[in-house]
Amino acid sequence: MKKNSPKSKAQSPKPSRVPAKKTAPPLLILISAPSGAGKTTLCDLLLASQPNLTRAITCTTRPPRPGEQDGIDYHFFTAEEFLKRLHAGNFLEHATVYGNSYGILKSELLGKLRAGKDVLLNVDVQGAATIREQSATELELKRALVTVFLTPPSFAVLEQRLRKRGADAEAVIQKRLAVARQEAAQWKNFDYLLISGDKQEDLRRALAIIESEKMRSARSAAPEI
Repeated sequence: MKKNSPKSKAQSPKPSRVPAKKTAPPLLILISAPSGAGKTTLCDLLLASQPNLTRAITCTTRPPRPGEQDGIDYHFFTAEEFLKRLHAGNFLEHATVYGNSYGILKSELLGKLRAGKDVLLNVDVQGAATIREQSATELELKRALVTVFLTPPSFAVLEQRLRKRGADAEAVIQKRLAVARQEAAQWKNFDYLLISGDKQEDLRRALAIIESEKMRSARSAAPEI
């Protein structure tokens, strides 16, 4: 008589495969505003509140100031190196200010976006127009770009802010206000218009813009069901 073969151990069911969580592709967030509208303050608040958000490091030909570090505060180039990169088409946007050249490298933005980081650009209205135009031919940048125009609720408020700083003479204030009127007319060229309130309200609204852009169907993928 054959011995009964030992019973095989019950096999535990294989754990169900949990699909990896899909994250939205990174954004290139451009914020522009008239002088004195508060865009630098807003950018600083965004950077402090969003660990995955990093600023684009600008290239410049001006000498480093005390405490500034190459690759952290700016990319410091000689005039010859800057011109060489300019002729090679390396810059997404560039300008000359008080005899010094400034520019944003395409590779700077693409490298951070490909690493999964959201990138913040703080530029003037003219720079924003150039970046929109240049991004139209760079698919990765075009897909990631979100533009926001920040403006005070009125020019009376803007004038009040400029005077409160106490840093400019009357003629300079009037010149800034005249330029601001020209810049404000460009708001329709931006994806979003953010009318400035207080600092925390501006931050809340900017974060809402970022969150909504992350959920756009063009940037999102439906979960596997």
